[in-house]
Amino acid sequence: MQTAYLAYKQFNDHNPPAHHERYIFPFFAGSYFTYRKVDVMRVIAIANSISPNPNYIDIGCGYGDFLSKIRQFIPDAIGLEEDTSIFYIFQKHKPDYIYSEAAAAEWFGKRSFDVSFVGWMEPGVDFRKTVSQFTKCIITTFDAGGQCGINGGCEYDEFGFQKIAWWRTPSWIDVNCELMNRFYTSSLRTKKSKKEELTKLRTAHNLWYVYTRPEISRKVRVALKCWLKKEEHEGLYAKHRFDFESVLDECGFHYMETLAALLSKGNQLWEVRFD
Repeated sequence: MQTAYLAYKQFNDHNPPAHHERYIFPFFAGSYFTYRKVDVMRVIAIANSISPNPNYIDIGCGYGDFLSKIRQFIPDAIGLEEDTSIFYIFQKHKPDYIYSEAAAAEWFGKRSFDVSFVGWMEPGVDFRKTVSQFTKCIITTFDAGGQCGINGGCEYDEFGFQKIAWWRTPSWIDVNCELMNRFYTSSLRTKKSKKEELTKLRTAHNLWYVYTRPEISRKVRVALKCWLKKEEHEGLYAKHRFDFESVLDECGFHYMETLAALLSKGNQLWEVRFD
């Protein structure tokens, strides 16, 4: 890990284009899943449909990159990270709203939450049963080509939840591949046709699943549909953006972009499908 951190520091010393480090070194500068502000606002719409003052927890929150965006709308949202020593190793400030697994031992599994966000589970780790016992809604993201996509183990149907909606975004690896091809592969710098050929093969592996308890499924579904109409008709995807979204656009992962390489249903990025 120290070696990776040194590489990250050396990369930044060369003044790379803005936000590239987010998709090249996600452990230090971003997250393992790619998102836009519309993703944050969808999560907020879901949370507010459950409670006017929702209890929200991000399980496996890392440094709190996504959680910090959620807290702009739900100030009391908290995060749980298995080992918060990563903050001290790399001399980062640990927010008091991010708890280590040890520090949360007394209340984790006993305190109830309206929304639990699960953005990442380490290979071999499965805390779904525990999470399902103290929450009303679970929003999870996973790489379809990774642990959950290959072996399963990210679904919550067996724990009494209903999947009400899902959408697709690129994973950090998908964006990383495009960045490498466009900016960091010297053999491609003068081969425009080869670059274009590779661009046509780009794909998106990150899936967002929304699960709820049966008794709240209808109202959450209605609330999300209402928000999506607002998102589209008021052009919120263009009005409200994070600065780092420019990299997604530059790499061909636009809002509602259709990827030819994806043959299955749901090949339009950020398009919500309801079950």
